[in-house]
Amino acid sequence: MDTPTQRMLKVGKATIGLIGLDIALNKALAEEIPVDNASEYLYEAIRKQNYIPAGMTDKYKSALEREYRKLLGQEVEDDKDLIIRIFGTGCISCNSLRDAVIDAMMLANIAADIHMIHEPDEIGRHGITATPALMINGKVKIAGIHPTQVQMEQWLLEAAEKQHD
Repeated sequence: MDTPTQRMLKVGKATIGLIGLDIALNKALAEEIPVDNASEYLYEAIRKQNYIPAGMTDKYKSALEREYRKLLGQEVEDDKDLIIRIFGTGCISCNSLRDAVIDAMMLANIAADIHMIHEPDEIGRHGITATPALMINGKVKIAGIHPTQVQMEQWLLEAAEKQHD
């Protein structure tokens, strides 16, 4: 049995950690759930393990459908969001880097998609030689050491500014 892990998902302007999203997405894929039914299917699967605020159902369903379309390799509307990748084995350092990134995003009032990359082959494909590593919009910002909170906020603000130019 798969153990549910937390995965970050952009819902509206917020980035939310959802328990069991990966499992639900993989089940939907395995069961070949049509895109038209995916948001309802995924919503029902994740709401059992996650708090969904009143009035946010439609935003969650929209975000879940977007994530399912990405998984299927379909084009999704580019809403000019930052893409942050954190590379590492899932160790304490990697998790603390993720937490620090989330804190910096909250302080800078920036939303972004966060992807935790744990697979050694995938880490290597991105040219990462030391972990934990932080990549923002395809550019490695730091590897092997933790950046300061000020550095992280600065990188996020610079990347967000470039996105909206």
